[in-house]
Amino acid sequence: MLSKTAEYALRAVACMGSQPGKPASADHLAEQTKVPRRYLTRVLQDLAAAGLVQSRPGPGGGYELCVATDTLTILDVVNTVAPVERIKSCPLGLKSHTELCPLHAELDRVYAATEEAFRGVTIDDLVNSASPILPLCES
Repeated sequence: MLSKTAEYALRAVACMGSQPGKPASADHLAEQTKVPRRYLTRVLQDLAAAGLVQSRPGPGGGYELCVATDTLTILDVVNTVAPVERIKSCPLGLKSHTELCPLHAELDRVYAATEEAFRGVTIDDLVNSASPILPLCES
């Protein structure tokens, strides 16, 4: 259901969120998140353009989050790179469908529930989970 871009953005943000105040190079992020570096660079540019990430050039530089992990949600990240597409009108363009048909109404309800679920989980929740499995790390 999530695009590859959204998945990659979430991986990068979770990785940066697990090491606050410590810039991470694109190479380090690519290695940790298992995202191809070229693709990751484009994702990081999108996150930076939206003000979620900043980039510092030079030695000791890299990428880091600009938003506190306890306020940054999964939905914020997803909406930055590949928003959940809600269904507002008949995807088939049928003029007689002045409202969504039962199928598309139900699909949109699920998309709304997905947005709500994503809105309820912060990056801090992910990186400070009580789970014994650490995000993006081999056990």
